[in-house]
Amino acid sequence: MRNYTDFFKDKKATLMGLGLLGRGLGDAIFLAEHGVDLIITDLRDAKTLAPSLAKLKKYKNIKYTLGGHKVEDFRNRDFIVKAAGVALDSPYVAEAVQNKIPVEMDASLFARLLTLERSDGGQAKLMPKDVTLVGVTGTRGKSTTTALIYEILKEALGKKALRTRKIYKGGNLVAEATLPLLKKVKSGDIIVLELDSWQLQGFHDARISPHIAVFTTFLDDHLIYYKGDTDRYFEDKVAIFKYQKAGGVLIAGERVAENIGKSGVPVNGDFVIAKKEDVPRSWDIPIPGEHNLENIACALAVAKHFKIPEVAVKKAVEHFKPVAGRLELIRTVKGVKFYNDTNATTPDATIAGLRALGKNKNMVLICGGTDKGLDMTKLVAEIPKHCKGLVLLKETGTERLKPLIQETGFKILEKETLKKCVGEAVKLAKKGDIVLFSPAFASFGKWFKNEYDRGEQFVELIKNLT
Repeated sequence: MRNYTDFFKDKKATLMGLGLLGRGLGDAIFLAEHGVDLIITDLRDAKTLAPSLAKLKKYKNIKYTLGGHKVEDFRNRDFIVKAAGVALDSPYVAEAVQNKIPVEMDASLFARLLTLERSDGGQAKLMPKDVTLVGVTGTRGKSTTTALIYEILKEALGKKALRTRKIYKGGNLVAEATLPLLKKVKSGDIIVLELDSWQLQGFHDARISPHIAVFTTFLDDHLIYYKGDTDRYFEDKVAIFKYQKAGGVLIAGERVAENIGKSGVPVNGDFVIAKKEDVPRSWDIPIPGEHNLENIACALAVAKHFKIPEVAVKKAVEHFKPVAGRLELIRTVKGVKFYNDTNATTPDATIAGLRALGKNKNMVLICGGTDKGLDMTKLVAEIPKHCKGLVLLKETGTERLKPLIQETGFKILEKETLKKCVGEAVKLAKKGDIVLFSPAFASFGKWFKNEYDRGEQFVELIKNLT
């Protein structure tokens, strides 16, 4: 059997977006290690990217175009690997497409190498047989669902229902690149990937979908990126199932099932609708909120597909710990509970958190961030139902939210740093109250590198409270 290294032999590629010590760097190292003639291009300059460049110093088969892109770097290449968030109308991607150069994402290239199409119509296996790919997407809930599926499969690993070798997780759920998993995967393994709409663009280009596709929810998000076109956003999402072959399975949350039905995109495999009622109410559910029952229901449907006994599923669910940054209880200080929900980057996500935790208006909400162009109306109506206080972090989105809140007469405080916001929330909260950090906006701006950095800063502030 051919090894995946045959695919990379004597190849020329361009990596669009290196980034700082994340997936882009992991992809770069993997490609360089496998002898690819690599061009790395990034809008950021060498000084900004210095930590990543230091890790790549030993590789002599890398050339760099930094501080901008050059159109010639997207010609005469065997493939392009692009980072998340590259503009839909990028002239550089258009140049590659015009030159019939495949444009990949890290996860889609990994998936494509599971089975590579030959020009004669046959299948050239580059990976071990019987490898199963489980892909999870959705506007909200994909991280929790992916993590729970992984834990359920791990609980059943090696038992009668699931005699596989190993379970791996990748995509957005981990900070590492997915491509390096190629070095580990063996026959019978299962890989669980969290896939956002950007990564799924690569699945469209490769015309592939995971063997088991999970679609949790579809809500307004990324409207600035998609220029207000929710149909275009949904079009990227449906790559999770659009190209499934015979034997594929689509598991959809009950709210998104209607979107799928109306879309006209055919479902080629089995179509399973996961419902909250599928979750036994007698179970001790460790993650709060109706939205998490929807996430659990999707994970249960995957477990059912693998014929995992209920006792194993129940154990995995009841011992499940919230994913970092998603309604994560950090600590209790003087009777006040502090929750980190930094990954709530939309109003809908913050509303879900308020409904999950809010009781008797005993909540102090810290929110605010960079504007994503989303409708704030429902969030403005929801805050007074659950909150006794609201502290806003001054940013572009906050400036749009603030006057809407003020119109309701609800009292607000606004501060210029997260540290000051936490300080004000501590003053407002009393024993038995909850302080919820659920921004409802993106993290981009002068304060944070990304939502994970934002959450880490919040956690550090709470750990230092006395």
